[in-house]
Amino acid sequence: MKDFRLYAITGEQFHPGRDMLDVMEQAILGGVDIIQLRDKKSPKAEVLAKAKALRKLTSRYDVTFIVNDYVDIALEADADGIHLGQGDMPLTEARRLVGSKIIGISTHAIEEALLAESQGADYIGVGPVYRTATKEDVVDPVTEAYVREVAHAIQIPFVAIGGIKLHNVDQVLMAGATRICAVSEIVGSSNVKGTCEAFISKLEAK
Repeated sequence: MKDFRLYAITGEQFHPGRDMLDVMEQAILGGVDIIQLRDKKSPKAEVLAKAKALRKLTSRYDVTFIVNDYVDIALEADADGIHLGQGDMPLTEARRLVGSKIIGISTHAIEEALLAESQGADYIGVGPVYRTATKEDVVDPVTEAYVREVAHAIQIPFVAIGGIKLHNVDQVLMAGATRICAVSEIVGSSNVKGTCEAFISKLEAK
């Protein structure tokens, strides 16, 4: 997969009254180079329509597009890959279905990270680093300690995620992260492009 630095996930609850595609385009213009569609609540037909629209947008800007959990939608929308949580479809089964497409795996402990790497994950999510309001079923924060652990033990790309804001991202980078994912801080911003540019400048300064 193409390497990346700033990863954004959709979160329409954070920008009521604003169009998702407009928000995600502003994120791309600000420097986001990978976008994930995460929508566990809408009817699948609606999620598919969003996936197809995001596929068009990301293709226009040559940005990687990932669908969370729904392998069938990822395939139908021709996404670049899928992202799976620990409770989703097993990686080995997903690999049979998606072939060479990207598979990302959420991890919350070093054992999960090592297993994902050994099973052929293309990248892993490392988090939640801090407490987050984005996911209702979230596990306890893993803190920067887990970021440091992964940075020393894992060879595949990893992205730090969970409660990451402009005011705390420096600590995450100091712990060894070189890729950052944010949800509410990006899509809930009144200046999405500017917020992404600020994240990029911190990533570049590392």
